[in-house]
Amino acid sequence: MVARQVFYEGRVQGVGFRWTVKNLARGFDVVGWVQNLPDGRVELQVGGESEEVEAFLAEIDESDLKAHIKKSEARPIPPLVGVKGFDISA
Repeated sequence: MVARQVFYEGRVQGVGFRWTVKNLARGFDVVGWVQNLPDGRVELQVGGESEEVEAFLAEIDESDLKAHIKKSEARPIPPLVGVKGFDISA
């Protein structure tokens, strides 16, 4: 199991970014959450088998969201323990 934290910058708030990411997650065996940050970025934390996590992140990058993403920064984080499903966080 692996986990990644990704920060997305650009026009990523107010465009359905979190909703689209949550819907994309349904096609993958991943857990985690996505949330807006006060500074205008979106934070994503996702965990699962390496292949699923990487495929999910690639799907985000190749989706219609790419038009809104100016920059993304990903880093490994400890596995997400006790997290079930994939949700939009407040």
